[in-house]
Amino acid sequence: MKIQELSQATGVSAKTIRYYEESGVLPLPPRKPNGYRDYDQVDVDRLRLVAGARRLDLSLDDIQEILAMRDQREAPCRTLLERLQAKADEVAERIAGLQRLEAELRVLHTLGLQFPTDDVDGKNCVCHLISEK
Repeated sequence: MKIQELSQATGVSAKTIRYYEESGVLPLPPRKPNGYRDYDQVDVDRLRLVAGARRLDLSLDDIQEILAMRDQREAPCRTLLERLQAKADEVAERIAGLQRLEAELRVLHTLGLQFPTDDVDGKNCVCHLISEK
């Protein structure tokens, strides 16, 4: 199948497919006599795994490691589970950080409502609070 057919089968753009090939995530496919890339079902399955892992925000390095294990006929399941746990922990940390930021913003907003909103120099308004943070 051509690159556009692979794109349609996986939902991954042709540009991204070419990038994955250049970065080594996908092997370079054989070419037909006319120069077109020639993909098969193995490529579809591999690209679907890559696309799914990217949706979960796994890095290309992590994905390459998992694919390399599969290519060597090693089960990557344990490694993938570790990466999923690490990614979930990272997301939890980001959420906690965003919640702290939200709380700080709300406190500053509430405090800022007590100051005048026409202080051009920013010495007696909410700008002063921001400058101290």
